Amino acid sequence: MSPVPFDPIGVDHRKILSSNRFPAPPAGGSESSAIAGYLTDAREAWLEHGLDTRRADRVTAEAAISELYRIAKHFPPQFIWTSSPPAAVRCIRTEKLDTTTAPGCDDAPNRIAAMLARSRDAVEKRLDRLTPTFPKPHVSPGRTQTLSPAEALEGGAEVADVIRATIRDSLRTSLFDNIGRPIKSTLPVMPGVGTWFGQHEAHRSAFGLVAHRLGLARLPPDEIELLEITTALAVSTGWWWAFDDVCVLAERPISVDTEPIPHSPHGTRRLHRDDGPAVAYADGCAVHAIHGTIVPHWVIDDPTPERIAAERNIEIRRTAIEHIGWDRWIDDAGMQLIDRSDDPGNDAATLALYASPRQWRTNQRILLVTNGSRERDGRRRRYGIHVPGWVPTALTAAAWTYGLDAADYAQLVRRT
Repeated sequence: MSPVPFDPIGVDHRKILSSNRFPAPPAGGSESSAIAGYLTDAREAWLEHGLDTRRADRVTAEAAISELYRIAKHFPPQFIWTSSPPAAVRCIRTEKLDTTTAPGCDDAPNRIAAMLARSRDAVEKRLDRLTPTFPKPHVSPGRTQTLSPAEALEGGAEVADVIRATIRDSLRTSLFDNIGRPIKSTLPVMPGVGTWFGQHEAHRSAFGLVAHRLGLARLPPDEIELLEITTALAVSTGWWWAFDDVCVLAERPISVDTEPIPHSPHGTRRLHRDDGPAVAYADGCAVHAIHGTIVPHWVIDDPTPERIAAERNIEIRRTAIEHIGWDRWIDDAGMQLIDRSDDPGNDAATLALYASPRQWRTNQRILLVTNGSRERDGRRRRYGIHVPGWVPTALTAAAWTYGLDAADYAQLVRRT
C-alpha cells in the first residue's frame, strides 16, 4: 500500500507539531552549570504539560495521530472523544471495536506500536557516550538518581546518565508511575487493546527530545518526525486507543493534586489530596490518594472505625488511621489497652500498647508512641507501630523497635 496523503482540514501540521515550546539548550561547550540549568528547566516544562488540566487541544492531537496513521500507511481514522479513560473503555466495549492486536497482525494499531517502539529504541541506541567535559571523580549511573543535575555533572557523571535520571526517570515516576498507573488500576483489563497515555507518558518524548537537542542522540529525519509527533501528543491530550478505522481519545483530568516527594533531587511528585479526589475527570471518575498511597474514597470521605477495622490492605488501613489521627481512631474503635508507661527515651511522653482489632486476623499488637520532634505547628505527632503479639508491656514493645531489651531501653537518655 502506498503512503496515504494527509491534509483533510487544510492546516499547517508542521507548525502544529512543532516542539519549539520547550526551553532551548545551551550552546555547545557550555559549562556544567548551564547544562544542569537547562535539564532542570526542561524537566519542569515537561512536568507542567504532564500535569495540565486544560481541555485537550483536539486539533493538535488529531493532526498528530493522523500523521502516525499516514506514516503507518493507513487512512486517518474517525475520532471519538470521551470524558475520561473509564468512559473510553466503555465506548470501546460498547462499539465492539476490533481488538486483534496480537504480534504479527498487520493492522494500524500494530504498525503504530512497532513504529513508536523503534523510535524509543533509536534514541537509546544512538545515545553517544561523551567524554565528560568536566573531569572530576567519576559518578556511577546509580548515583545520579540521588544527586541533583548540578551535583552529578560537577562530580564527573556522564551527561547521558544525568539526562536519564533528571528527565526520563523523574518524569516517569511523577507522571506514569504515580498518576498513570493509579488511573489504569481503576480500568477493566482489555486483552489485545493497546493504550497510549498521552501526557502521562511524557517521559518518553522528553528523554528523546532533550538527548537530541543536546547533540547526544543523532537521529535521522524520520525518527525526528516521530519524536515531534509523540511530543505533540504528550502536550496536547490525555489517553488514546488506536484501531484500524477509529481512534478513541480521553479528555484530560479537570484537576490533579500532587505534592513533592520528600528529599527527591529531581523534583519528582506524587498524588496527594486529603479533602477530595487527587485526580478528577469531568464525568465524576476519580482517584483518591494521600501522600502517594491510592485509597478508596471512604478513607477521605468517611473513615469510620468499622471500615478501617475491616480493611485488609495494610497501607490503606494505615493511611486511613493517620488521616483521622491515631488517638481519635483508638478512642472511636474502643481498642483494648494492654499496658501503658512513661517513655524513658522521650521526655513527657507515654507509651501505650493495644491489642489489634479481631478483624485484622493477626496477633500483632499496636504501640502508640509520640514523635520526638515537633511538627511545624508545634505539636508532637502520635503514631502507631505494629509490634509482635508476644510483647507483654509497652516498654518491651518500645525496646523491640530499637533492637534492645526493656532494661537497656529504660536507661536511654531522653531525646531532645
